[in-house]
Amino acid sequence: MGERATASGTVHWIGAGLSTGSGLARLCETAGRVRLWHRTERRAADALDRLGLGSRAEPRAFTLPALTAELAPGDVVVSMLPAPEHAPVLAACVAGGAHFACSSYVSDAVLAQVPAAGRVGLVVLTEAGLDPGIDHLFAPSLVARAGAAVGAGTPASYTFTSYCGGIPAVPNDFRYRFSWAPAGVLGALRSPARYIEDGTETVAGRPWEATRTHVLDGGRFEVYPNRDSVPFVRQYGLPAAWRAHTFVRGTLRLDGWLRAWDPVFEELKTGDDARIAALAQELAARHPTTDADRDRVVLAVSLDVRAPDGGWSGSYLLDLTGDAEESAMARCVSRPLALGVRHILDGSLPAGLNRAAGTAARSEQWLDELRAEGLGFGLRTAV
Repeated sequence: MGERATASGTVHWIGAGLSTGSGLARLCETAGRVRLWHRTERRAADALDRLGLGSRAEPRAFTLPALTAELAPGDVVVSMLPAPEHAPVLAACVAGGAHFACSSYVSDAVLAQVPAAGRVGLVVLTEAGLDPGIDHLFAPSLVARAGAAVGAGTPASYTFTSYCGGIPAVPNDFRYRFSWAPAGVLGALRSPARYIEDGTETVAGRPWEATRTHVLDGGRFEVYPNRDSVPFVRQYGLPAAWRAHTFVRGTLRLDGWLRAWDPVFEELKTGDDARIAALAQELAARHPTTDADRDRVVLAVSLDVRAPDGGWSGSYLLDLTGDAEESAMARCVSRPLALGVRHILDGSLPAGLNRAAGTAARSEQWLDELRAEGLGFGLRTAV
């Protein structure tokens, strides 16, 4: 690992879509210089005006060559582009000596470039949004608290669940509100999910078929597994002496979602890529999001540990509704990402790959900082 490259103070934020919000404003308060890159310079300027940042950041028309031409050593590039587009941006960062940050899961294409970034002292920050992101802060905090109460070396069994969803604040007939591209939503539903249930690794080829009821503070929701949960057993630091009875990371929806989406599922079962792409466009047109709509983000992470001589349980709940100034999704994605970028700027994140906070101690620090910024969530524990 090379000596960590000093941050220049300049931040390049690429993309001004549904997940770009007040985190960008926070960076404008702390970074020396901020540039917002969007499809055209006019659209970038309009986005800055909408966020009240017209005089605090510079609009740019994004192309990779244009970004590369303006990169200087120590700059920080924040990619809000679709996940497949992160790797080319990271390659430009490595070539130009710039740090990189995004809120997406680590792809193989990004992971392949981490050694080169580390050798020249660059930070590669990933999974630093909402989910993945804030969930990565909640989980290590719960594991550390449970370990202190039960004993990390004590044989025990545990149940861990982490469910997150962007949903309409006022339920509609469709039981959903698109807070990211419909094509991405459908793509996730077409991807098999691997998780642990009753102590056994389980794969759901059609994740929605594993949907079940989940009750939070008396409210009924529907949840289903998403992606591959199993690697996070290690990432979250669950002690080797503890046996997983249940370990699942998944998606949360309004009660009634499964029935409302039945026609969509029938299409997913039989449609080819072209049909699913067309379906995504149809759903976007059929269920548009207007300025009057309000979204709601719910993230619930819980851990219950049972040992021969007792146990411990704890849970975090974030339940936030958007307002006229900002959607809940934009706030919950952009705030932790901006916090991570600030830690790149102040030199406290190490070179190489970083996923959100990474350790229990740093998770507590980030959670304290997010609370101080007004991102509210609750913690409950019981013995």
